[in-house]
Amino acid sequence: MNAGLNTISEFVITGFDTLEKPVAVGIIILIVYILVMLANLANICFIMLDQRLHQPMYLFICNLAVVDMLYCSSSCPTMIGVLLVGYKTISFLPCFVQIFAFGLGFVMELFTISAMAFDRLIAIVNPLRYHSILTNYRSVLLTFLLWILGSAAMAVVPGTLLPLPFCYSSLRYMFCDYAAVIGTTCVDPNPYFNLMTILTSFLLFGTFSFISVSYLKIVIVVIKMTSNSSNKKVFSTCFSHLIVIVCYYGPIFILVVVTRIGLNLTVEQYNGLRVGTILGPSLVNPFVYCFRTKEIRNKLLRTISRVDPDE
Repeated sequence: MNAGLNTISEFVITGFDTLEKPVAVGIIILIVYILVMLANLANICFIMLDQRLHQPMYLFICNLAVVDMLYCSSSCPTMIGVLLVGYKTISFLPCFVQIFAFGLGFVMELFTISAMAFDRLIAIVNPLRYHSILTNYRSVLLTFLLWILGSAAMAVVPGTLLPLPFCYSSLRYMFCDYAAVIGTTCVDPNPYFNLMTILTSFLLFGTFSFISVSYLKIVIVVIKMTSNSSNKKVFSTCFSHLIVIVCYYGPIFILVVVTRIGLNLTVEQYNGLRVGTILGPSLVNPFVYCFRTKEIRNKLLRTISRVDPDE
């Protein structure tokens, strides 16, 4: 036990100490992390290099890929280092940078998925004015503003921790997140947990409500359609985004419900759920848009077909 802030120069990550096969878990996380990075980089490259894909929907897909890479990179390298190399310590300042980066990735996932719902709403409810309402310039501006808003919101998170005195150097969880670091302070953590619960709930349920209202309006428009081909086109247009919504919000809601109903989870079970909420959606998203979006799928097939097997 230490006297205060000045005596804490680094934290020790202990969340994986009870794992029976840490190397095997580390290899799995490493493989999935590499797949996440490669798949998202491929989607970004396909969109950036093809002038025909410079449209609002694809710009949002590109931004989602960037966010997925940030979300995973803010936590996975630390977990991989602990599991495979046994490097369990992280310095004070990098720990707080990690809290900010992880929180920013979380918030930007919510904002980006919501922006994509808005894009689908305009495209289906007002298709004739879609290109005049949501231009490339406005899409980039909206994305830029969301990054500023997300950064400002998440700057508050480490800002509430920095003035506090720290008594312990051991982090119970897998990397530096808010819950792990607040547990190392000398103060009552409950008010700070409540503050983060309010902020997280507002962002989570606020964006989900916006997405739900958007799709409710889309459903109303679809019901009024008389053509089966139009209905199928709308379904095909929205299906990829719906998969992304389910894959991201589903595990988070499960984690929130499990923790809030008072179900006692072991550290391993909690960590497993956290890893699933981080890596699962980030791995699914690029493959969903790669195989479900005709233009990106065709671009991929053309790229593969140009490869000479003798080279």
